Amino acid sequence: MSKALEGKAAVVTGAGRGIGRVVALHLAELGARVVVNDPGVDPTGTGHDNAPAAQVVEEIRNQGSEAVANFDSVASMEGGERIVKTALDAWGRIDILVNNAGILRDRLIVNMAEEDWDAVIAVHLKGTFACTKAAAAWMRRQGSGRIINTSSSSGLIGNAGQANYGAAKSAIAGFTRVVARELAGYGVTCNAIAPMAATRLTVGMADQAAKIGFAIPEPEGIAPAVAYLASDSAAGINGQVFYVFGGTVCLAQPALPMRTIFKPTRWELDELIQLVPWNLMGGIANPAPPADHLQPGAQPTAGDAGEPDPSE
Repeated sequence: MSKALEGKAAVVTGAGRGIGRVVALHLAELGARVVVNDPGVDPTGTGHDNAPAAQVVEEIRNQGSEAVANFDSVASMEGGERIVKTALDAWGRIDILVNNAGILRDRLIVNMAEEDWDAVIAVHLKGTFACTKAAAAWMRRQGSGRIINTSSSSGLIGNAGQANYGAAKSAIAGFTRVVARELAGYGVTCNAIAPMAATRLTVGMADQAAKIGFAIPEPEGIAPAVAYLASDSAAGINGQVFYVFGGTVCLAQPALPMRTIFKPTRWELDELIQLVPWNLMGGIANPAPPADHLQPGAQPTAGDAGEPDPSE
């Protein structure tokens, strides 16, 4: 196997299981020295267990590569700094940062508690910020670096029951584009992937997919795309988001103006009522149309108004 990442120092967050684990192992196979970060929480972000990260470090060392473990949470600025410092203490540099750590607390918006919102935003969005800020300071000094963030179709397209997760993942895509612009002049790139893979966080999705005869790909398919974005060969790719699943890699299209109506003075409501459905929205399907009994003018029932099962 090529040693395209020989001598690089990498940090992979949430690397004790799932996508993070296979990414850490693959980067190590390609010659990188890897900080395996994982506090060993359960899928909702509670608990602590050093074993997952320690086990991945052992796997990497057994294949003849270098690795050290870090057990900090990404959800604080101090944690992000300690995670990056682990690489600096071990190897004196950081060349690759893969922001992968994540948790889920899925609820319909009417049932979502503030703590569920805050916990998911803290790990995904603040965690990406905390680690990126700490790494970027060193990458600028080095004049090189690769940052790969993790977005999701739940944020780029939308998925019911994941307002917290989707908001974080959409924000990460925007964050990626901004950081790419800020660091480009220092030889540092920042890109994102929106992966789909069978992990403990996608068990429910996998069960639903199986009912219609679709198998969610294993996480091993994600690692090569991450490794490519982490390599010197991807120096010209910056501020992009890629869907990655199985053998598929898709370049996502940014949210750019699609259709326009214009007049030199402000629009009146009656004009927009006439023009928007045909000139702007013609031929574009509603991704979540209302039920027949909730068409304009109909009154919602008590159930429609927001009394779903608290377990949702």
